[in-house]
Amino acid sequence: MLPELYHAHHSRQMEDLPFWLNLAARQESPVLELGCGTGRVLVPLARAGYIVIGIDHDPGMLRYLKSKFQPVSGSGPLLILADISKFSLGRQFPLVIVPCNTLSTLGHTSRKDCLSCVRRHLQPGGLFAASLPDPALIASHPARAGIELEDEFLHPTTGNPVQVSSDWRLSGNKFTVTWLYDHLFPDGRVERYKLEASHYLVSLDELLAEVQAAGMRIREMYGDFDCSAYAPGAPQLILLAEAVY
Repeated sequence: MLPELYHAHHSRQMEDLPFWLNLAARQESPVLELGCGTGRVLVPLARAGYIVIGIDHDPGMLRYLKSKFQPVSGSGPLLILADISKFSLGRQFPLVIVPCNTLSTLGHTSRKDCLSCVRRHLQPGGLFAASLPDPALIASHPARAGIELEDEFLHPTTGNPVQVSSDWRLSGNKFTVTWLYDHLFPDGRVERYKLEASHYLVSLDELLAEVQAAGMRIREMYGDFDCSAYAPGAPQLILLAEAVY
């Protein structure tokens, strides 16, 4: 049930999709997506005709993706159940992406291991792209927010309303977002599902040092999906890096 609600909620956020599609057009297939989840980014890439390989550690998310994705032609994307900090596919790619703030959910060691895996899977001239919450923007928030109604949509199976509430808390270098999904039934019953995601606030200097230590160099850095230049306090921190040979 939770992957279904998660997908219905997050698939409504589409502002970054042109960015990933343009990157794929720039680099061409195949595209490797780390942390593909229920396919919010992967499915539009596949439907645009790109060969896509998706890796995720959550079997429920991948089962949902497999059950709902209907390829336009061929067998569709290859989906792999694996830890994105510990994978080896035996091939290299022109484009490796980590959308949806996934890289910032990894702790220090896992993040370094993930970047090393990315470097090994980048072909000459290939690009690595990741979007993260801007640490300067998050650090400016108060330590805690109260629960607020964030969104409302119809349940994809029952057609009943689903209300999404969220709150967040900031503790040290960790920023945790909690979503509450309230499935409202006509008889007044409420089914509540809870999902939490924690992000590590890594300074830009530390993150750039980790990219360099993994054997990559930054090519471009954006503050939003319109490719505007990054400055502290921007809506996003988007990194594009290439392998050093």
